[in-house]
Amino acid sequence: QVQLVESGGGLVQPGGSLTLSCAASGIIVSISTMRWYRQAPGKERELVATITSVGNRVYSAPVRGRFTISRDNAKNTVYLQMNSLEPEDTAVYYCNYRDGALQDYWGQGTQVTVSS
Repeated sequence: QVQLVESGGGLVQPGGSLTLSCAASGIIVSISTMRWYRQAPGKERELVATITSVGNRVYSAPVRGRFTISRDNAKNTVYLQMNSLEPEDTAVYYCNYRDGALQDYWGQGTQVTVSS
């Protein structure tokens, strides 16, 4: 059974940093493509960052250069380091895994609020 548990969200001032964690069970993140999505109030969920099984990283335009996706194979955990945060980054952030049958698995989400 696949389980994803996000943590690390919170309230941060503009220009600040946060690191989100996604602890996975039931899968091996080192050989999986993992994604971070976010959903702001009144908006659709959007893809933020992807890390593939071979370590390639892809970012959406709004976060490129500010966010970094990574993984710790020993901890079976995926991270999203977020720097230079802007109020527009305020959203619930979700970790995602899609299996070979295109079944999506989601964590419960973690709230990130960027405000002074």
